[in-house]
Amino acid sequence: MSKPFDPGAAAPSDSGIFGLSHSAEEARVIVVPAPFAATTSYGGGAEDGPAAIFEASKQVDLFDRETGRPYEPGIHMLPIPADMRAWNDEGRALAAKIIEVGGDVGGDAPLTRALGRVNELSAKVNDAVYATVKAQLAKKKLVALVGGDHATPFGAIRAHAETFPGLGILHIDAHADLREAYEGFTFSHASIMFNVMTRIPEVGRLVQVGIRDFSEAEAAFGESSGGRVVTHYDADLTAKAYEGEAWGQAAARIVQDLPKQVYVSFDIDGLDPTLCPHTGTPVPGGLAFNQAAALVAAVVKSGRTLVGVDVNEVVPGPEGDEWDGNVGARILYKLIGWMLVSQGLTKPPSR
Repeated sequence: MSKPFDPGAAAPSDSGIFGLSHSAEEARVIVVPAPFAATTSYGGGAEDGPAAIFEASKQVDLFDRETGRPYEPGIHMLPIPADMRAWNDEGRALAAKIIEVGGDVGGDAPLTRALGRVNELSAKVNDAVYATVKAQLAKKKLVALVGGDHATPFGAIRAHAETFPGLGILHIDAHADLREAYEGFTFSHASIMFNVMTRIPEVGRLVQVGIRDFSEAEAAFGESSGGRVVTHYDADLTAKAYEGEAWGQAAARIVQDLPKQVYVSFDIDGLDPTLCPHTGTPVPGGLAFNQAAALVAAVVKSGRTLVGVDVNEVVPGPEGDEWDGNVGARILYKLIGWMLVSQGLTKPPSR
């Protein structure tokens, strides 16, 4: 006879994500790993993010003062796909040569072939993620994707937008990610939201928060979108705070820009970089952990529904330091918790 599950006990070594033992069939929430970061243009290692989050998740206490018991409906992480990891390793080696020349391959035949292959591999990732997420949504599962770099959620966003047309994306990030084919890579981590907004018409609105590193062209793209892109720049949020606006008031303003159904795309560098110092492109400024959690809470408390989430750009330390993975795992658990609350599948604890 098996022992009853104790949510306060240490996670067994052979357990799944967050120390749970739910199968894919039993779990209400499916975590989809995407270990791909071929187009990362600065610091590397985000391909190890899913594994780092998985390992660190076993240190997360399962009772949450805000969202209650997110573990009860069941959370299961799919195996890290070996083929995608192989695509990453091939793509990273090829992309390094292109990044070295700033994406200007000119008439160089080997570099042109390398660029084409990286774009081909990125498209394969998009298709694989899309197929996996679409299949899980068809089973009425809630899906959380963990990358990889921030290019990896494209297929997940496409699958969710087709299932929930008109959804809004709450995009927490240091970067606008509205560049077109950055360094020649069609599906660059710096182009994810450009691709979403130009290739997925079912997305109703993109609401960006924490943006503090962007080009003039990216700002112009948002400004010319007719309100389809709304950006709450980090500098503007900070200025409002200095004038006395409480974060709760700021969160309420941000939430009003979102439609009824919301997908959260969370690049970990949207946080203050002291929280995840090894992420590929850290930028001073950003949100505190509790600010990010409060913003997601405000979405749900407004009556909106979280239909899907992703967490990206978590990079473990060079000596195996788990700090970044720990933060990423806790952000993931908060997102899953509030998603379940918004779906009526769990309740915040009574106080």
